[in-house]
Amino acid sequence: MTSPSGSTASATPLRLGVAGLGTVGAGLITLLRDNADLITARAGRPVEVTAVAARDRNRDRGIDVTPFRWYDNATDLVSDPNVDVIVELIGGADGTARLLVESALTAGKPTVTANKALIALHGETLARLSERHKAPLLFEAAVAGGIPAIKTVREGLAADRILWIGGILNGTCNYILTAMRETGRDFADVLAEAQALGYAEADPSTDVDGIDAAHKLTILASLAFGNPIIFDSVHVEGIRHIGALDFSFARTLGYRIKLIGLARRNEYGIEARVAPCLIPEASPIAQVDGVFNAVITEGTFVGRLMVEGRGAGAGPTASAVAADLIDLARNTTAPVWGTSSSELKSVRSRPASEREGAFYIRLTVTDRPGVIADIAAILRDCGVSLNSMIQHPSARTDQDVSLVLVTHPTREAGMQHAVDKISALPVVLSAPVLVRIENL
Repeated sequence: MTSPSGSTASATPLRLGVAGLGTVGAGLITLLRDNADLITARAGRPVEVTAVAARDRNRDRGIDVTPFRWYDNATDLVSDPNVDVIVELIGGADGTARLLVESALTAGKPTVTANKALIALHGETLARLSERHKAPLLFEAAVAGGIPAIKTVREGLAADRILWIGGILNGTCNYILTAMRETGRDFADVLAEAQALGYAEADPSTDVDGIDAAHKLTILASLAFGNPIIFDSVHVEGIRHIGALDFSFARTLGYRIKLIGLARRNEYGIEARVAPCLIPEASPIAQVDGVFNAVITEGTFVGRLMVEGRGAGAGPTASAVAADLIDLARNTTAPVWGTSSSELKSVRSRPASEREGAFYIRLTVTDRPGVIADIAAILRDCGVSLNSMIQHPSARTDQDVSLVLVTHPTREAGMQHAVDKISALPVVLSAPVLVRIENL
């Protein structure tokens, strides 16, 4: 594709139809413009936007869209003969985004998307369409922004058997938890700050309730283990119940609190979950703060590997989209889940109740004789062994105390049963806070 002089300027361009001109769409157009020479050299041909689709023609996006053909209906991009590749940046698991991607693949047009929800919920169907119509589907930008997480798992680790994969997969939650630890403020206060700074949406539920991280974990686990994980089977918890006091206790115990997505495979199946965890302070992932993300894998030959970087934003996400476009220009693509669709079989995550591990439990109780004995008896009867205990005066009244219990590894079903029985004690004044401990 290179002329005898070595120039790629005269090579046939890869022509893009971009659907969605929000932060990432505008960022992609800016990146392709500003780094055109670099991208052309690495792609072996120019990569150019020829058409766009969005709802509002008059909105100021900080970019000039007049050179591009405009479509009000995103799916019309598919039938444009001057569009070689569809770039879906609309978002959402269904609706226009899903219709566009399915239409593009069915028409045989390669497609690039940053849509984590779409891939997590409909990845198996899309993989079969991609293979049937010989239309590559790439989604590097769907997980961890500018971190090459997909390429690392699907290509860099293709020859290794991955035992577990996970990490910090949501920058909003990581920012909130970092600020809570550093300032001693409560969740609601730090969330409001994150919203003011643009790190959290007006409705932050998808982030702070763990759903965004679960979408990304589902994709990573599906790639790592070679079969799509059924999203609804992934155990998901958010960070709303974590209080400032938990960071004080965690520091005393030598831990930091992070929202962790983690998927493991063993002889019993695959276990995938998103939840706040106590991580040893000395662990590399415990040092990942602010809006940064990190992905960790453990393989039988490679061992442990961690990649870290910005997990969202116009620049990092646009860079990941552009990397996929360069692969398409070079015709270097792989099956959606790293293997033929005929080999795919959707699997469910094992119930969280079957997990075994250690736990942190924080209780606020009335300070009177026999309370600790009653709690210890419940733990004993539920098969939970106590490792250590810390007691501090409560901020509520002089008659209350805060108790933190750390258990030895135990089955989660027994732990949950114990927490339910402890919650029913009249001396327990608020809902217990239960956090898993992971030695990542």
